[in-house]
Amino acid sequence: MIFATQAKLSTGWASNVRLAQAEGRITTIEVDQAPLPADYRVDTLLPALGNLHSHSFQRAMAGMTEHRKAGKDSFWTWRDLMYRFTANLSPDHIEAIAAFVFMEMQEAGYASVGEFHYLHHQADGTPYDDLGELSGRIAAASATTGIGLTHLPVLYTYGGAGKVPLEAGQARFGNSVDRYNTLVDRVRGAIALLPPDCRVGIAPHSLRATSPNDLGMVLAAHGTGPVHIHIAEQPKEVADISAWLGARPVDWLLANAAVTPDWCLIHATHMTADETRNMAKSGAVAGLCPITEANLGDGPFNGPSYLEANGAFGVGSDSNVLISLTEELRTLEYSQRLRDLERNIMVTGEGSVGATLYAGAAKGGAQALGRGAGEIAVGELADVVAIDSNAPALCALGRDQLLDGLVFAAKDNVVTDVWSAGRHAVQSGRHIKRDEIIAAYKGAMQSLIASL
Repeated sequence: MIFATQAKLSTGWASNVRLAQAEGRITTIEVDQAPLPADYRVDTLLPALGNLHSHSFQRAMAGMTEHRKAGKDSFWTWRDLMYRFTANLSPDHIEAIAAFVFMEMQEAGYASVGEFHYLHHQADGTPYDDLGELSGRIAAASATTGIGLTHLPVLYTYGGAGKVPLEAGQARFGNSVDRYNTLVDRVRGAIALLPPDCRVGIAPHSLRATSPNDLGMVLAAHGTGPVHIHIAEQPKEVADISAWLGARPVDWLLANAAVTPDWCLIHATHMTADETRNMAKSGAVAGLCPITEANLGDGPFNGPSYLEANGAFGVGSDSNVLISLTEELRTLEYSQRLRDLERNIMVTGEGSVGATLYAGAAKGGAQALGRGAGEIAVGELADVVAIDSNAPALCALGRDQLLDGLVFAAKDNVVTDVWSAGRHAVQSGRHIKRDEIIAAYKGAMQSLIASL
């Protein structure tokens, strides 16, 4: 039983809340109660966010790509460096890095993650004896940390728009549709060993890395469940897809695939006004990764018009150059302010920007990951986070300002506890396996650096 001095329930703020959970779901919520001796006591309880887009292995590159070389640096030059880095990653490296990243996410306040996983094979493209070897390592990292995992094996068949062959640096990613379908079946077997809140979705990497025919076959083969895809991240991508398919990426996808609320369109950075409205109407989630989008120079999302059309959104850490839930949300808002030269943009009408960002990302992230979560209510997954409202960054704020303070004034160190479907992995601000996870990560990094 959790006792919270205050909690943000689906019905609003409440005081002196006792919350019970069983088999990963919230079973009872009582308000205006006194704590019992056996209760686990926290200050402020909130619904926990899901991190809807992660490439965990890229965390090990953080800080290695910030040195400018001659010529214009861009997403595409960063990608070349990333390809060279991936050639040296072993299965042991991948598991240790993923566990470290998942731990960091939980300590930042995330209860779950969507791992958009495209490292499938050995460096030269030869499959492992177990086709799902590297997905199994992601599942193992989830088991170690207790995070709620939505695993998203990636279909990556081509090196660019128009069925360009894979480059050498992309060899680890490549699968035909048939082999991809076999891979997904293997992954479902591995995920079945994890707690029942864990999920498997599918992830056609992007329109440039697949083809209309392949995309249709994969969608037909896998039925319902999460579908994630990179879309319209860079102007060059928009130009290449337009030249090949005769339409801009978001326009083409909405016209040629049955995009539903099961879908998550990652980035969707470069859209027209019509694309923005039509994407919102589809019910799909916009998977926004503001820190990575700033780091890579992608550009800002069309936030105000998307919210006006009642579009769903969530946030992800993508390249994992910095893992911070609060920083993702504030960077999203600040990107809009820098573009529009205004303040308090990501809210429709009047109201709290922090509350709009937090609640929207909680609901959208849960939707994108296929989790019955995103709010504190009976029957929902027990994905909850506790923060300390007495921390210096928050202590002067009332309830109606608390989420504004969390998003714009606090750091992630105000997080005290995190439960993922009831698994209490972060306690008193630290992951319960922090020391062993960090030791394994440092060992992996020493080995990896020696091989570079």
